[in-house]
Amino acid sequence: MFSSLRLYNYRLWFAGAIVANVGTWMQRVAQDWLVLTVLSDDSGLAVGIVTALQFLPFVLLGPYAGLIADRVSRRKMLIATQSALGLLAAGLGVLVLTDTAELWHVYVFATVLGIVSAFDGPARQVFVSEMVPTSGLANAVALNSASFNAARLVGPGVAGLLIAWVGPGWVFIINAVSFAGTIVAMKIMRTSELQDPPRVERARGQLREGIAYVRHRSDILVIMAIVLVVSGFGLNFQLTSAVMARNEFDKGAEEYGILGSVMAIGSLAGALMAARRKRPRVRLVIAAALGFAVTSGIMAVMPTYELFALAAIPVGFFSLTMITSANAAIQLGTDPVMRGRVMSLYLVVFFAATPIGSPLVGWIAEAWGPRWSIGVGSIASLLVAGVAALWAKRHWDVEVTYRLGQRPHLMLTHPEERAAREQARLDGAAAQTQGAA
Repeated sequence: MFSSLRLYNYRLWFAGAIVANVGTWMQRVAQDWLVLTVLSDDSGLAVGIVTALQFLPFVLLGPYAGLIADRVSRRKMLIATQSALGLLAAGLGVLVLTDTAELWHVYVFATVLGIVSAFDGPARQVFVSEMVPTSGLANAVALNSASFNAARLVGPGVAGLLIAWVGPGWVFIINAVSFAGTIVAMKIMRTSELQDPPRVERARGQLREGIAYVRHRSDILVIMAIVLVVSGFGLNFQLTSAVMARNEFDKGAEEYGILGSVMAIGSLAGALMAARRKRPRVRLVIAAALGFAVTSGIMAVMPTYELFALAAIPVGFFSLTMITSANAAIQLGTDPVMRGRVMSLYLVVFFAATPIGSPLVGWIAEAWGPRWSIGVGSIASLLVAGVAALWAKRHWDVEVTYRLGQRPHLMLTHPEERAAREQARLDGAAAQTQGAA
């Protein structure tokens, strides 16, 4: 489960990432609470707009950022982007602490943060493949998710307490300082131990080449379709948790922060389970999306704050299983020369629905109530996972079965797997026949 931590460079990366991720989760909670309670009149729509502005640059700049990540040193690129993200957090913190922050300021900072993150994302995703061998890539990707969600256990709860004690401004300043963890880790890495990935020379048509590569990979397209719908309508936890805590359960910043930490229990479990899988497949992405649809639907109807928080654990588990499996399946199945461009397209899809989905979900929270802001994600996820399973069954000849009993489970079996299983059965039967003879 923790095999990648045997490598010196990955241990540095992992430690620095935990520090930076704690700060990032703290800022997310503080930013949404600032917009919801200080800069607007409990407007879920305003929170949705901030989220949309933060992720819109991924859609516009993501493919180009992925091409840059295929051309340059990803380590140097990450040092630059992490430094910029720290400066942006500090700037917003100063505005809040001096009582000069207005809603439009947050909109501007969210947009610039999104631009920097658009270049940071592909390089961050692909840099993992430079620290570990190909055989350990799935484990490293899963541990990255574990790091992110271990930080999520701590970050939201601490943010809630700090917002109540000293206000959101200091949370932004603390996040600015936390980026030093990742920067220092990359500075002191043993560069001689990093894998030397193939570099792409500047040429015409390289973006089109990446799009054409994805267009002819039905497995990648299925994963992207699922991630597009689920991320757009279901993975709006910052927004939905804020409006549920504030408007449905009449709770404060501390309880809002606790919701994020409780959900991270399930997310961390999902990431650690994923770390044990050597080769995640499309079927796991589909099954996890179905699990997310069911559990988020249950969470939407929970009558009390305590039951709502408890229901968030399996939601976190299935959402993280889906995201981690999708990430690892695409990276492992992509030609290393194309990996930066393909991962950037994946991130575009992952974040593309957010600029549309977040304001829509925020509007639903205001017009229909907070519970429907979660329910719409559950319904959309159920539909896309069901369609993907039926499409896979028809076009890939995948066998879809559901077994009841003490351990009910969904199984999606590819023809190659069925053939291998049948061959193993025949070999076993032959061995028993020879033994009897």
